[in-house]
Amino acid sequence: MQYERLAEIMRQNETVTASYSRYLNLQPRVITADTVRKIASTCRVDTEEAYLSLFSAVLGWDTEQNEQHAHLEDTYLCQGLHRLNPDVYQNDPYCRAVRFPSVKSGAWELKESSYAPYEPFICDHLLCTDDLREIPQIGYFEEEFRFPAVLENGIEWMTVTPLEIETMCEPISHARGRVLTLGLGLGYYAFSAAQRECVSSVTVVERDPRIIALFNEHLLPQFPHREKITVIEADAIAYLQELPQTAFDSIFVDLWRDQSDGLELYLAICRIEKQRGLRNVDYWIESTLLSSLRHMVWNRINDPRTPMNLHGADPRELLTDAFLKKLAPSIPQSPNP
Repeated sequence: MQYERLAEIMRQNETVTASYSRYLNLQPRVITADTVRKIASTCRVDTEEAYLSLFSAVLGWDTEQNEQHAHLEDTYLCQGLHRLNPDVYQNDPYCRAVRFPSVKSGAWELKESSYAPYEPFICDHLLCTDDLREIPQIGYFEEEFRFPAVLENGIEWMTVTPLEIETMCEPISHARGRVLTLGLGLGYYAFSAAQRECVSSVTVVERDPRIIALFNEHLLPQFPHREKITVIEADAIAYLQELPQTAFDSIFVDLWRDQSDGLELYLAICRIEKQRGLRNVDYWIESTLLSSLRHMVWNRINDPRTPMNLHGADPRELLTDAFLKKLAPSIPQSPNP
């Protein structure tokens, strides 16, 4: 791939990510069901096409007059915007089995939250194409969708939404034997791993005693295979550093809220994984964390102060998920500010 082509794709990735972030974080409910239906009726299109056009407009894209905006809509939005069926998620075994009281303990709170009709949200792993185009996967429901959440100081820390359900499918499918998971949240992974016949035990490491107490009192008693689950109060990094190599058959790491606070923790645990020879380790939203690392490497390649000598290598090869996974354990810890 020519450098100029790669540079343009990386620029488009950054443009789309910034535009989506502004929409999802600052005004996610600006498009209402009434507006979608009105546009669909006026323009004689279905609601999906009406919502797509409104989504582009909220992003500030003039797809009629601007070829670049039309290209972004075709290559990113059309490939990554999904109307979701609520029945798929409401019939998840965890959602059918567990009922959520509204309770608080210190900074922590269990409650129900919701997406409004046509409120967009990240719903699955980032899709990275062969040419390194990063396509966020955005979902929405046509009706209000309610879901359980755990909040810390009023900020959602863990939910059971399409994102969690979809992005944990593969790690859950890898769970077998003695399972370790770092991070408790609402216990979705522990619940689902314990459901598997090939799993004999699930050990959960969580450092906050208040969320452990809420979980043990209100959620764990509802788990059908709760006898398999043990919650340990400990710091995950410290616990992992002392872990015997063969103590567990599979490990799942879920210690971050999203990519904004996840990369440093991800890199730290990758270093421990390599140093201690741990096996069968899965990381929540790893593809999204690798996206952050990809942009770090790209910026390093293009840093005019200390340009990286690629020795004739195709820079694309340095930005693939496969290469970045190998690179992650070798990245030194950032010095304290």
